[in-house]
Amino acid sequence: MNRKAFVVGHPITHSRSPLIHGHWLAEHGLDGSYERVSVAPEDFEAFFRGLPESGFAGGNVTIPHKEVAFRLADSLTERAKAIGAVNTLVVQDGRVVGDNTDGIGFIAHLDRSLGADWPERTGRRAVVLGAGGAARAVVAGLIERGLTVAITNRSPERAQALAALDPDHARALPWEDLPAALPETGLLVNTTSLGMAGHPPLDIDLAPLPARAAVCDIVYVPLETPLLAAARARGLAAVDGLGMLLHQAVPGFAAWFGVRPEVTPALRETIVADLVSK
Repeated sequence: MNRKAFVVGHPITHSRSPLIHGHWLAEHGLDGSYERVSVAPEDFEAFFRGLPESGFAGGNVTIPHKEVAFRLADSLTERAKAIGAVNTLVVQDGRVVGDNTDGIGFIAHLDRSLGADWPERTGRRAVVLGAGGAARAVVAGLIERGLTVAITNRSPERAQALAALDPDHARALPWEDLPAALPETGLLVNTTSLGMAGHPPLDIDLAPLPARAAVCDIVYVPLETPLLAAARARGLAAVDGLGMLLHQAVPGFAAWFGVRPEVTPALRETIVADLVSK
């Protein structure tokens, strides 16, 4: 039976999701398809309401529809509720279930890159730079993994709002206090667009970080951001953003096509080659 899935956004031509899922469909010899769907914001609710009759088993949701999908879903997973946004939809029995796999994708990538015991080795204190949608997923994933998280953002109100979602495990950190917090930080995560191609670099002195610390940047264009280059120059563990994209795709593929795929070096090489060619 041919099963269909999609990624919906506006614009959508940049999405690497069809390349990821197409790789897995071919790898497992499955009769299925995964396509880009461009839907303008004013048309998204109609698109969403039509999903149960569309023939799609589900799909991914990207900018700018994640929060609207959260509001429209017939039911939500607990992790989607915690994050307040949806990136994965599953059509079941005429209903649309909203999920968010960004946080578990982020943690799975850390486990693969650093080893599953990384919280014990780096320490259970993390600092997250930024307080947008990606930060919400990262913070939720880190808290679920047992870490305490300090959130710092140029606009302190957003950091405070994010920390308020779990005040027992998260706190807002004034941006100017970041240098003083780094000596006790085991994991530093950049969720801002700073350092992304076409954006200014993230200007942070990593010298205060302890030698056991790891630095992660969820940006993957370029793969080696100035932040990661600075971390490697200091001899710190550095984790790029591509793995989060790859690992967050696993649960959706499993739900739509009935096979749980693996994030392999061959898949990563395929996506890296595509990034380099652009």
